[in-house]
Amino acid sequence: MIYFGVGSSFWPTFFLFLFVVWLLFFSFNAIMRKILKVKKKKLFSDNHMNALHEKIDWTIRIVFIVAIIVGSIVNISRLPSDPILFLEPYILLFALIFITEIVTAIMEWKYSENKNAYILTTSQLVLLAMLLLSMYLTDFFGLFG
Repeated sequence: MIYFGVGSSFWPTFFLFLFVVWLLFFSFNAIMRKILKVKKKKLFSDNHMNALHEKIDWTIRIVFIVAIIVGSIVNISRLPSDPILFLEPYILLFALIFITEIVTAIMEWKYSENKNAYILTTSQLVLLAMLLLSMYLTDFFGLFG
């Protein structure tokens, strides 16, 4: 019985879910890198192809930081039951990830020495989109309901 907060099985289920998603992405990336013969990128580093890519990437980041701040202010001033969804920080964060990955794929397609790099980036983006859409449509696969 839940009075306040979450049930007793929430956290183990949550961490198991995160582990399974991480394992899916890790396996997918390892297999695709091997098939496409693409080098592994450094984690949490700026992998810009050139100065133009860096400029576009930072412009996108700054625009989204401003959008998150403005969106938060706008939604705080509204009723909690009536937010503007596309100004919610989590929606803007997902949009930031998708747009920056699309720009990265385009830059890899145009400027990368290994032309298969953009295929890897695009396939990662498609996998992420399918996973997020399926989690949304199935209410996180019914795990937390």
